[in-house]
Amino acid sequence: MLEKYTKPLALSFAATSLFIIASAQAGELTIYSSVEADNLKVFSEQFAKAHPDIKINWVRDSTGVIQARVIAEKENPRNDVFFGHAATDLLALDQMGMFMPYQPKGADKLDPRYRDKKAPPTWTGLWGFAAAVCFNTVEAAKRNIPQPTKWVDLANPVYKGQITMPNPISSGTGFLNVAGWMQIMGKDKAWSFMDQLHGNIASYTHSGSKPCNQVAAGEYVVGISLPGRAADLKTRGAPIMAVIPEDGIGWEMQGVAIMKGTKNAADAKTFVDWSVSEAAMESYAARVEVVAFPVKTPMRENMPREVSTRMINNDFAWAATNKTEILDEWRKRYDSKTEPKK
Repeated sequence: MLEKYTKPLALSFAATSLFIIASAQAGELTIYSSVEADNLKVFSEQFAKAHPDIKINWVRDSTGVIQARVIAEKENPRNDVFFGHAATDLLALDQMGMFMPYQPKGADKLDPRYRDKKAPPTWTGLWGFAAAVCFNTVEAAKRNIPQPTKWVDLANPVYKGQITMPNPISSGTGFLNVAGWMQIMGKDKAWSFMDQLHGNIASYTHSGSKPCNQVAAGEYVVGISLPGRAADLKTRGAPIMAVIPEDGIGWEMQGVAIMKGTKNAADAKTFVDWSVSEAAMESYAARVEVVAFPVKTPMRENMPREVSTRMINNDFAWAATNKTEILDEWRKRYDSKTEPKK
């Protein structure tokens, strides 16, 4: 059952993951990314068609892994560009002085929420991804488990052992949920909610999309994940729906930035210019929840219409400043249920 819905994703991951140990030269870029593997395959193919003279060495992993890697390489950076990395993490790296200032062509047309306020900017937002509850309607009916409508519903013991969610230490999707709950509920109430939620959690995953894949396969009834993943799996025939909690959803921005000291600034700027172009935005819009530029591409099938209206007014700067403290506390309280790393 699981293979039926997720096998194409695994193939895409293999096609887009390339790990290298040397910096790219002229006509070649090394780009770190935490974009979901199947989406990255599509975006990379679009860039290759537009600029076949520039070879891209993609290094793709979960948000936390990429963040830890680049910090470890701080004294000897090995990438030229970040693409599709969480804004909260980009802000943290920017505070370390790791990016080269650059305003891409056409950036003035982007939604102001996606633009760095500095002049010139050091990073630029491209699209957003938000939280959702993936819910298996068939398994829920079998087990007489109700559909949740608000986050607090998931604290109900009726969901015990039936929920998975991403670990916020390794997954940007996991962190956007934790940071979102704190902004929706307030810090103390959010920790109280997460204490109760933890009692119902079967495991914390290292992938933002995995909980939804597990729900699609019938392993669990509820997966805290992404609305786009739920929409795609439902379109493939999985018996699931994306529930967008009425009390609001956390969200994260995926951005692009050039590493300070890159030996290939010209090609890096070309890539960043492409990343904010209308053509690139149309490509993103077919696969993500919201983009930074008005597009003609229709919302993909089964995508919940209320995603954009329930996204909170996210304070990215607050999230970046407090992330280490939040994750340290989360680790002490809940990390015992995290799945082993492969």
